Amino acid sequence: MLAFRYITFTLALSAIIALLTGSASAFFLISLEQVTAVRESSRWWYLSLPLVGFLIGWLYHDYGATSDKGNNLLIEEVHTPQARIPFRMAPLVLGATLLTHLAGGSAGREGTAVQMGGSLAFQLVRWLKPDGNLRRDILIAGMAGGFASVFGTPAAGAVFALEVIIVGRIRFDALLPAVLTAFLANEVCHLWGAEHTIYPKIAALTADGWMFLSLLVAAALFGLTARVFALTVDKIKHVFSHISWPPLRPTIGGIILAVVFLLFPGMDAFAGLGVPQIIASFTETRPVWFFVAKLLLTAFTLGVGFKGGEVTPLFFIGAALGSTLSRWLPVPAELLVACGFVAVFAAATNTPLASSLMGIELFGAETGIAMLMSCTIAYLVSGHGGIYGAQIIGSPKTHEHLHLKGKRLQDKKRA
Repeated sequence: MLAFRYITFTLALSAIIALLTGSASAFFLISLEQVTAVRESSRWWYLSLPLVGFLIGWLYHDYGATSDKGNNLLIEEVHTPQARIPFRMAPLVLGATLLTHLAGGSAGREGTAVQMGGSLAFQLVRWLKPDGNLRRDILIAGMAGGFASVFGTPAAGAVFALEVIIVGRIRFDALLPAVLTAFLANEVCHLWGAEHTIYPKIAALTADGWMFLSLLVAAALFGLTARVFALTVDKIKHVFSHISWPPLRPTIGGIILAVVFLLFPGMDAFAGLGVPQIIASFTETRPVWFFVAKLLLTAFTLGVGFKGGEVTPLFFIGAALGSTLSRWLPVPAELLVACGFVAVFAAATNTPLASSLMGIELFGAETGIAMLMSCTIAYLVSGHGGIYGAQIIGSPKTHEHLHLKGKRLQDKKRA
């Protein structure tokens, strides 16, 4: 009887959160498609980067409060509840992300969806005033709904919200609300008519010894790439932190980005999400500089203060690197591209299981073993770093790092 009551209550709560997060993601996806079309109609939109940068910097500095922490604020709230997730986080990150993409900044969408989901779900916390456990479950459900609905991957969305909180641990006690919300939010998003990117399905492959070893090598390179990306973002943030007035950081960064895009027309491929370039990587062999350019432009865009997310650019970086590696490794190109797509993401976010599930949902069940192996190796090679500094190390990745248990990634960086 108690189990039935819990399931019924959780289903009702998840349905409410799913309606909010799925609707928000649908609005965001449709709006993002429209602003991208406007930007692609004229290269002169790059001239707006400094103005957009100033506007974003000013809004977050004067009105953002704690919202500027982004996904890290949600993770911190799960660990140490302090009722500090403002409703303004949702409209702020939505508007700032759309402006970033309109101007041509190299950014993603996951951060926006997860922050909107967490912010909207947290309003139920203010209304219900639940105990600590239910409060945490509501927030995790909001994150799951946002991630699942923006990418069309409900299984990955549910596990991501459970796995991203603590490195090496999964919050199984919040499994039911996360799963229900992720599934329902994805359905709500579809009902609004929002479309998700369709990636090619990869047929079953028979792996021999050389292919197995080649995948291990590729996975290690994917992990190192994720590590370089996270370190580059941190370095750029540190450099620009010397500019005392925060709104000037994205303003100056916008000037630099505008010059790069306008002087080098080939850089258009790296503006915005870059989804067409990701799809093209499955059939075109990319040069070595291709993934490097996306890595640097995205790290710079986010490091100076523009908004969006890291995940879709990480997909781009991993897919392009996989395409490049297919020149030398005896692995079918489409499999390397697919593995890179999810493995760089897994390593940068410390979510190997969610990333493996995403690979299966997007590319087909036949890729399961390759996805799991690539994500696991990349996760281990990337070390105890990542793009979410608020993550707590629950289970260190190696026995030599047991002393890091309980530390936040950002504290570990300072140590």
